[in-house]
Amino acid sequence: MARLFFLLSGEHETLPIAELKAILEAEGYKYRVLEKLDQLLRVETDLKSFKAVKNRAAFTKLCGLELFTCEAEPSRAIKALHSISLDDVLKKGESFAVRIKHVKTHASEVDGMALERKLGADIFKSVKGARVNLKNPEKTFTGILTDNKLVFGLKIADVPPKSFTERRPKKKPFFHPSAMPPKFARCMVNLAKPRAGDLVFDPFCGTGSILIEAALMGCRVIGLDIQRRMARGSLKNFRYFGIAPEGLIVADAKNPPVRKVDCVVADPPYGKSATTLKRATRQIIEECLKAVYEMLGKGQHICMAAPKTVGISQIGTSLGYKCVESHLVYIHRSLTREIAVFKKI
Repeated sequence: MARLFFLLSGEHETLPIAELKAILEAEGYKYRVLEKLDQLLRVETDLKSFKAVKNRAAFTKLCGLELFTCEAEPSRAIKALHSISLDDVLKKGESFAVRIKHVKTHASEVDGMALERKLGADIFKSVKGARVNLKNPEKTFTGILTDNKLVFGLKIADVPPKSFTERRPKKKPFFHPSAMPPKFARCMVNLAKPRAGDLVFDPFCGTGSILIEAALMGCRVIGLDIQRRMARGSLKNFRYFGIAPEGLIVADAKNPPVRKVDCVVADPPYGKSATTLKRATRQIIEECLKAVYEMLGKGQHICMAAPKTVGISQIGTSLGYKCVESHLVYIHRSLTREIAVFKKI
């Protein structure tokens, strides 16, 4: 077990932490949350877990091996650095750099560049033969200033943005204005906790946004849409990204011809641009949640989005699911999404 810290995106208040924890749980890593800070989570877990986070996460930016945490004050940081051994993280002859990052305006009175120089000088003195290389270092020590604290450690990996901009709805061959942005689609898949090889089902696949993200994570995917035009369009998008789904079916989500799946991830139709065939969104969600119940095994998950006004958490609970968590995402003045995660019990 190691102490790791994860620098998170500031795009949403609760989703980045929820996604990170879901990834660790999906991949079977035991963990203990040490502290939640603004855009940063300190965790005790297996060092190898960073690989899963790097490959899967939408809202994590960086992973580091924590060396110390102290008050955001230069003298405290120097004292903390002197209290630890660097023998296991920096070897003789290796080059290094120190980088300090501010989260928003936290500890803005601390001069990050001056702190970099002070810490760098002390590391240089304490490790014989170490070399400073600011352009292309072999090791990078990273400090995060947040909530009046400095979390300092060895950067293990940057988490790449996974070309989300290249998968924006308008960049795909088949476009529809109701399509979910790929970053949120990826997060929803993670919240449903599939592993590579698991079968992910989207009963309202639309342009295929959710299933594309699942497939790029190594999952098998199967989609359904009531409109033939949408199913054909999603197939076009799948081919564009080199994805071969297990199936794309034209059918109603209240009666899907699918028997067993490992999880369900869905963004049911609502709003002016979506087709509901004159049924209320609440009715569509109720019918779908009833229909997929028998497809899932005990402990398997559903992640579903809906307008806040629908009360999706209450719907799922009334149908016998356990609501694990719920997140509100502001879209625009007339729409706030609720992203709910259910577990079959």
